Amino acid sequence: MMNKDFLMGFVSGTVVGAVGYRLYEQNQGQLSQLIQNPGMMNAQQPSANTFQQVQSQDISVEDLISQKERLEDMIAEKKVHSN
Repeated sequence: MMNKDFLMGFVSGTVVGAVGYRLYEQNQGQLSQLIQNPGMMNAQQPSANTFQQVQSQDISVEDLISQKERLEDMIAEKKVHSN
């Protein structure tokens, strides 16, 4: 009585759901970290005292300016590629 297309859809949906659940179980830690920190999957999240750590190091103003320029260049490239 069941339609063959319905049965094939049901079976394939069940298989895809089982595979998806298995992948979820294997990567649950990474997924929960991604949900808690969106966009920060591979980057280290800055701590509250990052500025104090930078101040305590002897970094020259020239080095900080070159890092700032490099970051600005990276931001500009991201904006160009996102459009």
